[in-house]
Amino acid sequence: MRKLVATALCLAATATLTGCGATVEKPAEAGSPTVTLTNCGREVTFDKVPERVVTNDVGITELMFALGLEDRMAGFAMPDDKGDLSGVPWKDGYEKVKWLSKDQLTKENVLDARADLVFAGWNYGFREDGGFTPEALKKLGIPSYVLTESCHNGRTESSRGIMPPLDALYADLTNLGKLFGVEQRAATLIADFKKQVAQVRAKAPAPADRPKVFLYDSGQDQPFTSGRYAAPEQIISEAGGVNVMRDVQDSWTTVGWESVVRRDPDVIVICDYGDVSAEQKKKFLLSYAPLRNVSAVRHKRIFVLDYVDLVESPRNPSAIARLGTYLRTVAEER
Repeated sequence: MRKLVATALCLAATATLTGCGATVEKPAEAGSPTVTLTNCGREVTFDKVPERVVTNDVGITELMFALGLEDRMAGFAMPDDKGDLSGVPWKDGYEKVKWLSKDQLTKENVLDARADLVFAGWNYGFREDGGFTPEALKKLGIPSYVLTESCHNGRTESSRGIMPPLDALYADLTNLGKLFGVEQRAATLIADFKKQVAQVRAKAPAPADRPKVFLYDSGQDQPFTSGRYAAPEQIISEAGGVNVMRDVQDSWTTVGWESVVRRDPDVIVICDYGDVSAEQKKKFLLSYAPLRNVSAVRHKRIFVLDYVDLVESPRNPSAIARLGTYLRTVAEER
């Protein structure tokens, strides 16, 4: 994760209402009245304010930090391949909250943490194959909240996403604000994000000039990418591009290289994380024979964003701004 510019740091501080002259909103006290939220299309009722939340993965964890809720957390699980955390806006949260696992959450580490809420998502911690599901946790007496970007949508057994990605981000911030009694903090954060996105949208190229963009996460035999319900869809569209896989009604999914070639993207955005570096991914894309006539490869138009920029997280608006600057340059060159 790259260090954000000073304005983004100030925005993050404002968002958590702990800096830049902001006033701190006191979270709700334990024992407050019950709260009912709509999560993945279902009503979920909480009979108390959680005090020992555990989270899975970086984007979900930073949603809690952005709302200033690290005091409500008992820990998080996250691989250590998600970038350098020393320069992030929520560095204090990472230093304060326990790192439970450098893999993912399990029933064992959730119970060891004495968690009273698990905040995770499908393929962001929750998984049928390992039996780590909201239903399994419910049997242990532990409530769950599912990341909205990851909600199953019923189109296939595993397809995910029920609303536009930024709407999913705002829905989760609103729900968390209500649950933890920091509604004004959530509203301020959402308003700041919407303003930032609107500023980028206002500078976007005309519709006819918008570059076509392919999001490359990983994979050589078949690429793993973003359909219309994962964060890159709106990161790309609000930045002034067109996601070439926007017709795929899923969030993160696998496609075929032939579909990439057929759609001929002008730009490829690399998701940077894991054991394969962004530079290695770039080298593969530029040398992979089936892509040699793709516009993005011929002109070496490859842009890198961090993993946390491209999953639902409070960093999405900053990613939109940075990609927007690049796409405007591409549009002017074409």
